[in-house]
Parts: sequence; C-alpha cells; structure tokens
Amino acid sequence: MRVGLVAIASLAAASTAGWAQAAIGASQSRAGAFPSLAAKAAAARDADKLDEAVSLFRKALALRPSWAEGWWSLGTIEYDRNEYASAAHDLERVLPLAPKDGTARVMLGLCEFELDQDKAALLHLQQGLDMGLADDAQLQEVALYHEGVLLQRAGQYKLAQATFGAVCKADSESGPVLDGLGESVLRLAPQQAPAPGSENAAVLRRIGHAACHGAMKKYDDANREYAELLSTYPDFPNLHYAYGLSLVESKEIAQAVEQFKLQIAADEKNVAARLEIAATLYKVDSAAALPYARQAVALNPQLPFAHYLLGLLLLDTDDYAKAIPELEIAAKAFPKEKKVFFALGSAYARAGRRQDAANARAAFGRLNAESAAETTTY
Repeated sequence: MRVGLVAIASLAAASTAGWAQAAIGASQSRAGAFPSLAAKAAAARDADKLDEAVSLFRKALALRPSWAEGWWSLGTIEYDRNEYASAAHDLERVLPLAPKDGTARVMLGLCEFELDQDKAALLHLQQGLDMGLADDAQLQEVALYHEGVLLQRAGQYKLAQATFGAVCKADSESGPVLDGLGESVLRLAPQQAPAPGSENAAVLRRIGHAACHGAMKKYDDANREYAELLSTYPDFPNLHYAYGLSLVESKEIAQAVEQFKLQIAADEKNVAARLEIAATLYKVDSAAALPYARQAVALNPQLPFAHYLLGLLLLDTDDYAKAIPELEIAAKAFPKEKKVFFALGSAYARAGRRQDAANARAAFGRLNAESAAETTTY
C-alpha cells in the first residue's frame, strides 16, 4: 500500500494552506526571481514535467530556503519516483517550517519506512496521525497500514492488531491488510508469514478476515469463522489463541479461557495464552488467574507486562508485599504509564510505606495531568 502522485498533488494544496512564506531574498533581483521560478516549478509539476519541476524547485529553494511548500512539493515528487533518501531529506526541511503539519510527518515516515529506518518511521507516522492529516482517506489508510507493519515488526502485536483493524473497517477487502491482521492475531513476525500462494497463506487470510469481522464488532460472524477454521485446521499454530481473543471481545469469557487453555495444551511454553487467561480473569477470579501469571513470568522474566499483570493479581488477592517488587519492575519499564504508579501507590500504602506511596501517587498525578502514557502491552 502506498500513496501515489495524484493523491500527493491533491494534498499539497491542503497541506500548504497557511504555511508562512517568510524570508525575503537578499537583493531585489533575487527577490524578483523567486516568484517566477516558483510559478514555473508549480506549473511543471502540474503538467507532469517532473524533471523540469525538480530542477526549478531546487533553484527556487536556493533563493528562499524557508519556502515550505517548495520543500513539500520537491519531497513528494521524489517520493513518487522512489527516490526515498532525497525525499526524506527534503521533507525533513518542512518540519521546522510547519511544526503542526501532520501530513508532512506522515510522508517523511513513509520515506523512512522504505529506507528501513523503522524507529524513525514509526515515530513520524504516529506523530502525523496524532496531529491529523489533510482530508484524504487514502493517505490515512496508507499511514495506518504502515504503522501496523512497523508495530508488528517491533513485536507489539496487540497494537498492530488494533491498527490493522482500523484500516480493515475502511477497506475490508484489502489482501495486505487482512494478511497483516491475521499475522498480528497469530503473533507472527512478518518474516514468519507463510509463503504466498501456499495453503497456509490462504488460511492466514481467512484468519485475518475473521479478525476483520471482530474489528467491525461483527462478533457472531467472527466467531463462526474461527470455529469453522478450527474444525478444518485444528493444529494450525496459535489459532486457538486467536479465537480466544475474539471470544474475549464478544464477552464470552468461559469459552475464551477454554480456547487459551487448548492453546497451552498444544504449546506448553505459550506465554501469550497464559497472559490472556490472567488478564481475562483479573477481577473476575484473580486467585484462579494467579498461576497463569506466575507461569508467564517464569517462562519470560524479561517481559515487563507479565510482571505488571502478576503485580495486579497479587494486589487484588491481598498479597501486597509480593505485589510490590513486580510492580516496581513494571514501573521501571513503563515510566510514563500512570496505571502502573496508581497500583504501586496502592501496594505501598497497604504495606505501610507512606512516603513511597506518596511518591508513587505524585507520579500518577503528574502523568495523569500530562496525559502521556506508554502502552503496557505485549
């Protein structure tokens, strides 16, 4: 999925609205030359004379480096010509000139995606989406799709599932989106995906289709499709887990837990299924959830979310002394997650550690005011 030059051209007018064209030329001759060059560059771009447009934009920008629209136009032309390094360089020049423009950040993120600069790409895509884009549904979908791929590459499968699900609501027939959604609910990294054209690839797409129904809150359709898949492919890796996720969404808790248990029976070292049982039973039957959280921590002690969930369950079953070290591990891993500090403050208070409780609650208050939280997920 990518956005093409026609879409980019339509975005230019919207994205550049209100951009200041500051910086007057150093001399009357330079100042007089700029408007002519800028007009010729725009005309060449609109006439699809791209080589000429690139040359004219560069000449105009040499005269007026603060011309945001020029950097934008040059960068988007280079993006559409697959010249991603040059496009990224030029779009970076837009950011300080238009600091609140989300579209420029998204376009920069798409360039960085093509350059395999995953961390920077994810940052700029998320910043741009948060700021808001020009009124263009195609770019919104493309940005979300690439965000989903990057989250999946980073192993943030829950967030990837939510992101692909948002795209699916708009385009439920897109093969790449269904594949990405299927991979996310199965917790597959992109390099683990089945070979295109294989039977497993067809099954994966059907799983993505079922998950897409779930994203659209068509839970009966989703669960029916999962049940049909399991009847035909009972040993497909992590399929019980994916079905369990769907059942959680439809509030069928007992059935969901049963699917997660079946997944553990098929894969005794499956951490995600154990965490889902623990999370699903939290506040419903925390005592029954505790063994699964303990097993998850034992299997993967480097997973902060597992410590956080174990801490919550210990706190909910009044074992606050043992909850504290688990929640402290989570607080170090998620320093901007207010929920962790709220739980930690409660644990400290119940243990009689008043100053530590006050510090944790102060951290919670600060983070709550800032409304800036990391996502505790896995």
